[in-house]
Amino acid sequence: MSAFDYLSVLFSIVLGLSITQLLAGFAGMVRGRARIAFYWPLPLQMLALFLINVQSWWAMFGMRYMRDWTFFSFFIVLMQITFTYLMSATITPDPVAEDARLDQREFFFREKNWFFLVSLGALLSSLTKDFFVVPGPPGAEDIGAHFVFITLILIGLFTTKDWVIKTIVPITFLLYCAYIALLFVSLPG
Repeated sequence: MSAFDYLSVLFSIVLGLSITQLLAGFAGMVRGRARIAFYWPLPLQMLALFLINVQSWWAMFGMRYMRDWTFFSFFIVLMQITFTYLMSATITPDPVAEDARLDQREFFFREKNWFFLVSLGALLSSLTKDFFVVPGPPGAEDIGAHFVFITLILIGLFTTKDWVIKTIVPITFLLYCAYIALLFVSLPG
């Protein structure tokens, strides 16, 4: 067993928990739909997070040839994945009880600051990983995309306007789809 095989077990568990959070939350929305005031940016953000989780797992395959793992390199990668899990945990509502109602817009705005803060943590740990853990310099497209996403996150963090959220969520989703299509179509490495 290689070091990556050993370390990737924990990476996979955390990503699996993140995906489980999203899928269970979506299933809860479907089952509780009669008691939910729908707000379309929330499920779209959850879909984007599903893609982020899958892309993170996909991209980690590129680290399989790394031989010189240190606690620092392991910790940075684990932090990126942990922040990704926290993104899923903060933006996914709990299932709606039979006698309760959920206003998704109210929920989104109540949780958005934590969501955008942990999203910023995920991107900063991703950049740290790209510069200090993964062999070779990161590509200009990858760095540029990170800074575009950081800008969108900061806008989301500091806005109180519904129209801004309704603008940046679909833009972020489309840009993330383009990011995956440009940089991660085939397995890395």
